Amino acid sequence: MATLRFLAIAFLMTVGPAAGAAFIKISEQQARDAIERLDEAIARRNHYISARRKHIDSLKQVYAASPDNLAALKKISYAYISFDNDSALVYLQLGIDKAPTAAEALPFKLKQAEIMPLSGLIGNAIAAYSAISPDSVPEALQQLYYDSGRQMYSYISSFFHRHPALKERYARLALDRQEKLIGVLEKNSDLHRFNLGEYYFLTGNEAKANAYLTDIADNERVDANLRARAHHHLSAMANNRNDMAARIYHLAKSALSDTETATLEVISLQELGGIVFDYGDIDRAYIYLSTALDNAVACGAELRIIESSRSLPLIEKTHYEKTLADSYILRIVLFIMAILVIGLIATLVILRREMMSMDRLQANLRVANKNKEVYISQFLSLCSIYMDKLNQFCKLANRKISAGKVDDLYRMTKSGKFIEEQSSEFYDIFDNAFLHLYPGFVGEVNKLLRPDCQIELKEGEMLNTDLRILAFMRLGIEDSSRIARVLNYSLNTIYAYRNRMKARAIDRETFEKDVMNIGED
Repeated sequence: MATLRFLAIAFLMTVGPAAGAAFIKISEQQARDAIERLDEAIARRNHYISARRKHIDSLKQVYAASPDNLAALKKISYAYISFDNDSALVYLQLGIDKAPTAAEALPFKLKQAEIMPLSGLIGNAIAAYSAISPDSVPEALQQLYYDSGRQMYSYISSFFHRHPALKERYARLALDRQEKLIGVLEKNSDLHRFNLGEYYFLTGNEAKANAYLTDIADNERVDANLRARAHHHLSAMANNRNDMAARIYHLAKSALSDTETATLEVISLQELGGIVFDYGDIDRAYIYLSTALDNAVACGAELRIIESSRSLPLIEKTHYEKTLADSYILRIVLFIMAILVIGLIATLVILRREMMSMDRLQANLRVANKNKEVYISQFLSLCSIYMDKLNQFCKLANRKISAGKVDDLYRMTKSGKFIEEQSSEFYDIFDNAFLHLYPGFVGEVNKLLRPDCQIELKEGEMLNTDLRILAFMRLGIEDSSRIARVLNYSLNTIYAYRNRMKARAIDRETFEKDVMNIGED
């Protein structure tokens, strides 16, 4: 009977989808797209977990309405598998306890033995599975019997990764159960094609394994758990042929299926985390590895926690390097911000100074405008006085001429008394107006003169002749002839005064230029 079963399996293994089909080339862009889809799914991880938990709660409500309903109890325990291992074991034991017959308890016992190794109960699992004789298993449950044995021994084999002999022993037992499983599965079913592909992969015939597993992985109608497992095997084969793009693509697709179905007992995400870390993607590596560890803890799968704990040093290193990178970026940002703050402060200081300068300019402008108004007022007043004096002189001349006193008029003009009176009045008005514009003019001029040559004004005197000549120069009238006409002096007299003032100066060469600069500040 065993020989016939083996021959049937061997025949089935020679036929199938494109035996030995070529490996499909995966581009780097496809790998990047798969990674991005996985990132989006992980961001919604809590949503998927919540949806699965709500589904389990709805099954519990059905069971609560009918506590003797073994089918409802079976659905609850199966829904907990790969999600919450402890709860799954509890409900499977409840099914065993409630089953009225040994035959009805058998499905619960097989599933319990299958997942016990995940909780570290390896001895219990082997004892429970070995206690069930293959001959006592009804034909309807043979698929479950061999599949549970295959999965149980596979879990146990992965537990002994540090003990090659034990690992190999249980791997052979798992492979033996898979051979028998293939013989009882419905031909060309999804499970049949997947197990054929996995068997070929485990026995080293990767070309045939690729054909079957690709057919499963690319078929959206196939159960998500099978597709995730198929992609994981395909990633291992891609690694064997050093095709990194294909390896990353299949691991990402496997992890995507696990994430979207809230399957927490996983390995693909952990492997992918290690790969992206090697590529220097620290942020993504930290997310993948820490999520894989969180999944294992939440699932209560001790075996996966142990496997995930192997990545703890990598997670710690990833976290450290991520923190270091973030710290480096933070320092750069702070440095840039410091420069910007310094620049802002400097700008504010400059603006403040400019505003203060503008305020001073406006104040000076207001003073200048005020002085201009005073100066114009004094000038208009002087013009008015001279017009009035000229009018009075014309009337006086008319009277003298009419009275025949031409000689009196001649004596009055010849004596110069009239001119002296007018000049004196002009000096008073000019002195007052000029000193209003330049109130410190006398002191500033004295600063330019030697100590023994300082100008001392008489009591009641605002400016003397020396200072008036310098005052006209400060107003921009540097031509000696013009100054002479205004002050009613001869040209030689003006030259004499200017030369005498230069002789008294500390710096003779720059004296007149220094006078021109008085009041500039």
